[in-house]
Amino acid sequence: MRLKNRVAVVTGAGAGIGRGIARAFAAEGASVVIADIQADAARQTASMIADSGGSAVAVPTDVADPASVERLAAETVRKFGAVHILMNNAAIQVNKFIEDTSPEEWARQMAVNAGGVFLCSKYFLPHLRASKGCIINMSSVNATFVEPMCSGYCATKAAILGFTKALAIDHGREGIRVNAICPGYIDAGLAEGYFLAQPDPDAARAQAGKLHALRRIGTPEEVARVAIFLAGDEASFITGAAIAVDGGLSSGLPPGE
Repeated sequence: MRLKNRVAVVTGAGAGIGRGIARAFAAEGASVVIADIQADAARQTASMIADSGGSAVAVPTDVADPASVERLAAETVRKFGAVHILMNNAAIQVNKFIEDTSPEEWARQMAVNAGGVFLCSKYFLPHLRASKGCIINMSSVNATFVEPMCSGYCATKAAILGFTKALAIDHGREGIRVNAICPGYIDAGLAEGYFLAQPDPDAARAQAGKLHALRRIGTPEEVARVAIFLAGDEASFITGAAIAVDGGLSSGLPPGE
């Protein structure tokens, strides 16, 4: 129960990595606020946690909308009285070459991925200052190890790394720690959507696995373990860091078959 008596907010927790982190936080004793633009998905995650004996509440939220994020912060404090952990996880991905990407698609991706981290940090910082809490931002190996047809996504994830370091410097004296997680291919969420869109999803998963030194893709639970570590007391002297949870993907391409 490494997070007992703490309150955690997880954005994009209606599915995928976010759901895995929310459930893991609850299993470690945290009360969890499930924030997701998909209200039904958020409620489903909250129900899963409740069915396992944990404490959770669903708050439908568009992280790109300042008013929506401000309501999320207010509802969290109204429900639980404090905030100790902010997990900025919500993201979308547009898989297109830049000439095929509309201005609206570019703007929405920036607003959700980078703007959501900004807005949530802005409105939760006063509460995290009071609790000497922490922020964990979900970046990606694609912040530095880019792949074709996702330039906008890569740009947002690189921005998150810079933002993470800036927040860590600005608010360290207040006892607030800020770190980032950089996953490789994870069999959930955005990657799962990519695999399912391929003619042979199993073959696509296997091919993606070969890009990693461990020759497989990861699971939400493996990312969640790192989030628990960063949120807990064991990481008390870690801030401004970006931790790769990528099976060696960003270390370089492994040898072939």
